[in-house]
Amino acid sequence: MWDEIPTFVEMKKDKQKEHILIIGAGLCGSLLGLRMVQRGYKVTLMEKRPDLREIHQDAGRSINLAFSDRGMKGIKLVGLEEEVKKLCIPMTGRMIHDKEGNTFLSPYSGRDNEYINSISRTDLNIMLLNAADQYDDLQVYFNEKCKDVDLKNATATFENYLTKKQQTITANVVLGADGAGSVVRKSMYLSKEFLFSFSQDYLEHGYKELTFPPAQDNEYRTEKNALHIWPRGRDMIIALPNLDGSFTVTLFIDYKNAPDSFESLNSPETITEYFNRQFPDAVPMMPELVKDFEENPVGPLGTIKCHPWSAFGKTCLLGDAAHSIVPFYGQGMNASFEDVVVFDETLEKYGDQGWEAVFTAFEKNRKPDTDAIADLAVDNFHEMKEHTAHPMFQEKRKLETAFEKEFPKEYSSKYSLVTFNDNIGYREAMIKGRAQNKAILNLLDDGKLPDTLSLKAKLKIVQQATNAIIHDDEVGRL
Repeated sequence: MWDEIPTFVEMKKDKQKEHILIIGAGLCGSLLGLRMVQRGYKVTLMEKRPDLREIHQDAGRSINLAFSDRGMKGIKLVGLEEEVKKLCIPMTGRMIHDKEGNTFLSPYSGRDNEYINSISRTDLNIMLLNAADQYDDLQVYFNEKCKDVDLKNATATFENYLTKKQQTITANVVLGADGAGSVVRKSMYLSKEFLFSFSQDYLEHGYKELTFPPAQDNEYRTEKNALHIWPRGRDMIIALPNLDGSFTVTLFIDYKNAPDSFESLNSPETITEYFNRQFPDAVPMMPELVKDFEENPVGPLGTIKCHPWSAFGKTCLLGDAAHSIVPFYGQGMNASFEDVVVFDETLEKYGDQGWEAVFTAFEKNRKPDTDAIADLAVDNFHEMKEHTAHPMFQEKRKLETAFEKEFPKEYSSKYSLVTFNDNIGYREAMIKGRAQNKAILNLLDDGKLPDTLSLKAKLKIVQQATNAIIHDDEVGRL
């Protein structure tokens, strides 16, 4: 895109514009670069992959994502709301498929305006990169693998995959948006000059991408406006719609040491027998099942937490580089986009105090929320594969949907608090949502929400029980 990367010395000719080096031009890095250039900074955005507008390389990664309010907040920040809507397919709820082939839709909310969207990861990234091309002060370079980061001096060394040429870039600050395998975070981990805490926890399950291709005339093979789930206890498949009439299907099963696992499904016969036994109504929608299963890789499912996110007032982590989560709340990309919003707000508030103040305040404000969504995502994994088809869970969801429909200002379920209430943080949503779930399930199990009660009376009982649980939990933490 540009023949030569300008050096920091050249950048200093314009003393009014600090130079920000962003490593990673995926979803978070591209959005972050856009916002920083809009704020008046000079931005260099370095990406190890080829330009996905020319060469698509996403094998093994989900090609579509669940896009919701927290993510939209980031898109609105850079003025691309109308553009992103063109890429979205609304999903109003979970379509549950049982073993007998029966289906029922569990709405995400009782409010008509609350739904999530299926969106192509690639199309979203391309939209952001195209927007980046409109700014002379935002320069993007591809095929540049980060080899090393000098945390103290905001300097990073890159090697071009094609030419093998190495170059070192120095900026005012380095922002690491280079994903779960972050080189910037690794540099912090290896540093001997400060204490760095890091944890990486994997589920025993992995995932594999499959496909429902379009039917004739590009029609959808099943309900278009839903996120489809086939819950089977330990195992699960989900399916999200694409604009071309296809669905991206994801299988989640154990790696090994389970009755059914990626290790045991090692032949066309075992693959076919397993799917016919567990997902019989899905098999006719996957004419290339065995081929897709054998050719597509198995991906890991892990959670990464770390601290601190910044070093020496020169380097800071955002997005998956700081907090990688499993995908079961559909909030990974949304959380990364919300990072950019919170970072922007923090920069507005503390920018005149210097970068170290900005980085410190950003992590202090944001980390409790990203820790919370990481924990919620693991919780939702178990809920989706084990509980969504359970009668009491369904009863709870019907009651919550009724509360939201009749009393939209007085009640929001845990899912709504996390997904649609972007005015509160993930941690607050987690605390209130878990208490509500516990309260409703206990009340249902004890028979304290009989049909003889009005919906208003049931809501009052649930609210009282929820407040008691939150109060008890608060006392327990003292």
